[in-house]
Amino acid sequence: MVAIGLSADAVARVRFALSCLWEVVASVRVLRDPGDHAIHLPWVNRVRPRLAEAGLSGRDGGLLWQLVTPAPGYLADFLTPPPAGLTPDLGQELAALRATPPDTVRAQLDLYPGARPPALAALYADPANGLHRLAGEIDTYWRLALAAEWPRIRALLDAEVFRRARRLAEEGAAGLLNDLHERVRWEGDALLVSQRHCTAPDVPDGSGLVLIPSVFVWPSVLSIAAGDVPQLAYPARGLGALWECPPAAPDALGAVLGRGRARLLAELDAPRSTTELARRTGLSLAGCRSTSPRCGRRAWW
Repeated sequence: MVAIGLSADAVARVRFALSCLWEVVASVRVLRDPGDHAIHLPWVNRVRPRLAEAGLSGRDGGLLWQLVTPAPGYLADFLTPPPAGLTPDLGQELAALRATPPDTVRAQLDLYPGARPPALAALYADPANGLHRLAGEIDTYWRLALAAEWPRIRALLDAEVFRRARRLAEEGAAGLLNDLHERVRWEGDALLVSQRHCTAPDVPDGSGLVLIPSVFVWPSVLSIAAGDVPQLAYPARGLGALWECPPAAPDALGAVLGRGRARLLAELDAPRSTTELARRTGLSLAGCRSTSPRCGRRAWW
């Protein structure tokens, strides 16, 4: 059990953030043990061959693969520095990762059980160069595994933040915090997180908390209690249809309306918001608005 001090004063410093690095770390854990994350199997089956070809997965996988152990194993906190806000930027997060002090890297590597594989031993011996290598691996991993999926992931995460903000406005902090996940509850002056593996069972009050909705952390939660600001990554709602393939639009329709509008029309078997259409088709919100089929001034949805 992790107990994060969260008095009324600290609740005033609770904020939401989105993070590319959290999705990277959580998605690698999915790849390492897909049986516990069946909802993501369509994505797993798509990206595994690409990652294997690049040497970023499997027994001989790179540094990232060695650092992200299957659940409930330990995850180094330096992999996910506190994200800045609701506009995630992989480059900025990687810069924060590379700036991790060498002593912090070594102290957290000491928490991994057993003998260090060569990749972790090299990182321990030379943290600065090792972190640059890790950042390069993450950048390649992002390009191969997540970049194409990011528009639909981002749309779902944005919708989650909006939903939670509304709940906070309607029910206050207790309504928000006690509805995040079955393993999380706000009790007295602490947020209690039931986890099978933790390194800081009691975190003093005063730093607030960063709440990070995530796609790949499902079905569990992940927390970072060490450092200046505690973090809690929890599953965003609406994952059930995330990896659904949109129905194919007839070629003739695409020839008349264009591929973008044809894809949108194929999704309109039920009323859907622009955000939902963006998530289901992989188009950007701006793209959905600009290509939306309209009749006069009224949108067809």
